[in-house]
Order: sequence, then C-alpha cells, then structure tokens
Amino acid sequence: MSELPIRRPAVAGQFYPGDPNMLRESIQKYTDAATLPDDLGTVRAVIAPHAGYVYSGPTAGYAFKALTTLPKKRWTVYLMGPAHRVPFRGVALGQYSAFHTPLGDAPIAVDVVEDMVSRSSLYTHAPRAHVPEHCLEVEVPFLQMTLPDFRLIPMLFGDVDPRDVGADLADHIGADALVVVSNDLSHFHPYDQAHQLDRSLLDAVLEDDEVGVLSGEACGRAPIVALMEVARRKAWKPTLFDYRTSGDTAGDKWQVVGYAAIAYTG
Repeated sequence: MSELPIRRPAVAGQFYPGDPNMLRESIQKYTDAATLPDDLGTVRAVIAPHAGYVYSGPTAGYAFKALTTLPKKRWTVYLMGPAHRVPFRGVALGQYSAFHTPLGDAPIAVDVVEDMVSRSSLYTHAPRAHVPEHCLEVEVPFLQMTLPDFRLIPMLFGDVDPRDVGADLADHIGADALVVVSNDLSHFHPYDQAHQLDRSLLDAVLEDDEVGVLSGEACGRAPIVALMEVARRKAWKPTLFDYRTSGDTAGDKWQVVGYAAIAYTG
C-alpha cells in the first residue's frame, strides 16, 4: 500500500460540477454530442482544452470520445499540461498515489514516475506546482468516464525544452500508453482575431511545424511540441476534430478563448 498522499481537487465545483451525478451527466452529454470520422485509425494521443466545462466541454467531448474507440485494457496515460501558477524548472510529476475527483481516485503510475525522475534531470517531483493547478485536473473526470482502466503520469511543464522531453518519452512510450495534452488556444481577443490566431497555430500543429507552434498563442505550446516530437518519431498523424471559442459556447464575442480537439493516430 503506497504511503504517498492523494492529490485533492483544486477546482471541483468551479471548473466542473462537484456533484458526481451532475459531473457524469455533463461529460456524457459532451461525448454523446461529438461525432468522429469512420476511418479514424488507432488513437495514440489527443489534445483537449482545459477551461471550465461550460466553455470548453463540447470540444473536449470530441477528444475524449476518441479514447472510447480503444481496446479495453489497462492504459498508462501521460497527461501533460502547462503550469499556470507555480514556476519551476523541468517537468513536475508530483508525488502522489492518485488524483482524486468527484468520480473517485485515478491511480498514479508511481513506478513509472519514479523511473522517470531517476533516469533524467528533465523530471522533478515539485508537488507544490500540482496543488493549485487546474489544467491536468479537469481532464481526469473525462478520462474516468471514457477509459475503463488507466494509470496516470501527471506531467506539468515548467521551464524546459519540450523537444528534449519528447525525445526522451518516445523511447519509453509503449503500446499500452497514451498521451493526453491539456491546452487552450488564444486568450481574450475579439472573436475574429482569435480565429485567425488559432487557425495559424492549428495549421502549424497539423503541418508538424514546431517553430510555428512555439511562436503561436497557446498556453500548452510546450507539451504540444513534446507530443509532436513523439509523434514524429513514431509516425503518428494528427487530425483536427473540433475548433470553437468561448464565444460559441457560453461567453460573449468581445474577448474569447480558443479550444481545439485533435487526435494523433498511428
């Protein structure tokens, strides 16, 4: 029995419903509304937004519905996102036995986390960075609803070269592993300007242009580039499922935030 603590939710009841029944109904609504291509292929990674569900949930539904097409087995999920609140060097993996949400505990792959920290200076524990952070937490209930059996590797990106992270991960991600990147696009621009900025960045992702991604406006640029490095080495290919902004869902069009759902298949 692990003596590591359980990471408690920081934004339950704020970014998403704190009541488990309401949370299940909310996620089910978003995934039911999403439609996927018939010839999708084998999903290896997804990019999903991390705003409050009323804003980004419809788009997140596309990314996580793609995971329902996978075989029913135990998956190891590399959940990657940008640290918004606490600065640090490297990629923070935390020191937890599980992430708790209103739907229960999502277990951490503690053995994999310890192996990563021991093998490379790219990785650190830095649990203080995880305590207030929302970007990974909001994805976990979607995973709990769409993957019957999984273990998490929670990866918060601080000051680090994402290409180095991607190169390291590519050598260790096996057939039972998935990558989930948590990312929002441009922030607080007028609707039409946001579309232009977001389209440019999404084109860069789809064209495997990491310079274009790093020069674009998205809070998850670093984990996206890490995923692109993995995908390049493993011949995974991206498909854009959905793009919209908060102005299309639950906000005005004067200052919007952009959201996209992308899957990598291989």
